[in-house]
Formats: sequence, structure tokens, C-alpha cells
Amino acid sequence: MFSGVTTTKALWALLSAACHVSRAAAQCSRDELLATANSYLEAQVSGKTDGLQISSTNFTYMENNKKADLAKGLLSQPLKLDLNRSTADTVACASYTMFITTTGTKPYVVGTQIRHQPGSANGTGATASITMIDTVRATTGDLFFNARQTLSYIQKEDWSPIADAARRPGRDVLRHAGDAYLDMWTDAAAAPSIPWGTDCERVEGSMLTRPCGQTLPRGGSAKVNGNRRYVIDEVMGSVDVLCEFSSLGAWPDSHEIRIVDGKVKYVHTITVMH
Repeated sequence: MFSGVTTTKALWALLSAACHVSRAAAQCSRDELLATANSYLEAQVSGKTDGLQISSTNFTYMENNKKADLAKGLLSQPLKLDLNRSTADTVACASYTMFITTTGTKPYVVGTQIRHQPGSANGTGATASITMIDTVRATTGDLFFNARQTLSYIQKEDWSPIADAARRPGRDVLRHAGDAYLDMWTDAAAAPSIPWGTDCERVEGSMLTRPCGQTLPRGGSAKVNGNRRYVIDEVMGSVDVLCEFSSLGAWPDSHEIRIVDGKVKYVHTITVMH
């Protein structure tokens, strides 16, 4: 058994390998990935995880970039959800769920990636059990945190699926947008490489910037925003990247970007300050 730093490095190496899956890899069912995401939301509302199909031999629970105990984590707390939305990555066998809760003892804005083993051995593409629940949760005191303000912005957005497959951005385009955004703090050429839309909205915590392409960093930091984990959904035109926001501090972070008609439409960030 590994311990300490060795355990962390080994875990991130496994995550990195999982996030660089090619199209040749086994795919999972979109409907089943989203059904599992719904089961996750039901577990959060009830505070009970027994309805989740968790692997009995290969499961990791992460909160804010640290390995944690599922029985004592956020999922053990019943929460009333004001808004939620999920996307699915059928190539990486993963989903991303964002939710906001403004009531109870603590408000939260949460981003969670759920990972599965590739599709079943019989080739049907059926989604296997959950191997990882990876959560970034922000609350009072975190960067630009105001759950009610964030809710007021995000609930107005249009997240309809892109029905015409020819109009959907490809995986490479979405991956580039996610990486280039996180590279802006270390690479002056990153921001101009992103296809900003003129009507794009950027919600960082509860801070709204419209259009997105204004007031952007142009390098200057020596520390790359690393430990990146991806969920890419061409149907929704979205990419979510969980990472460590090392350019500003060792901060757990989620950056989600949506591209519509070739241009960035929405950017959402969740950043936890330790």
C-alpha cells in the first residue's frame, strides 16, 4: 500500500491516464451516465449513498482534491438543491454534475465528476459501476462566493442540447478551450487562441463578466494549473476541467466552458480557497 505523497502522485497519474482516453477505447451509454448522475443527485438530497452503484473493489472518493471518506463527506449531508445540471462523456465513461444550494446551514456551489469503468465486457456499452466520485465544493469564504448571486446568473442560461451533430464542437476543440483557459495564467498566447463569443458570459464564483473575452490574464505565473481531469460532452458543447489552480494557490477548482456555433458561450468557475 502506498502512503503520503506517493499515494497522491499515483492517484493523479491514474486520473491523468483516464482523462486521455482515445476514441478507440470502450464507450459508455450516455443515458446510463446521466442516470447515474441523477442517482448521485438523489443521494445528495437524501444524504444516503446506498442507491449508488459503487464498485466494491475499485472506488475512490475525492473532495477538494483530497481523498476522503464517503460516509463522512458532503454526500452524507441532506441538501435542498436549487439548481442542477449534468453532462456526459461517453468516451471517458464519465459525467459532470453542477448543483447550487442556497438554504440550510451552509450554502454550496458544487462540481462533481463521476467516473466508471469502460463499458461491459459483452460489448453492449452498458455503464459499469462507479470507480470515482470527484467533488469540488465551494462555500462561504471561498473565491467570490455568493450562492444566491451565482444562482441568479446561471438559472437564466440556455443549456439545450445541440441537436444538429454537424454544429457540435469536436472533442479536440473542447479540450483545447479548457486547456487554453487554464493556461492563460502562464502563457500569454493562450487567451487569443480561445474562440470568444461576443455574447459570452463568464461567472467566476458570483462575479459576472460580459463578454467573456474581457479582462483576461496574459501569463505572468510560473506555476501551471495542473492535476487536470476532463469531462467532454459534444452533445452539449461543453468541457469541464477539475484541477489544482496552482497559478494563484494550491486551490481546488472547476472550470466549465460551453461552445455554441464555434464560439464560447458560457464559462463557469468554482474555486475553493484553503
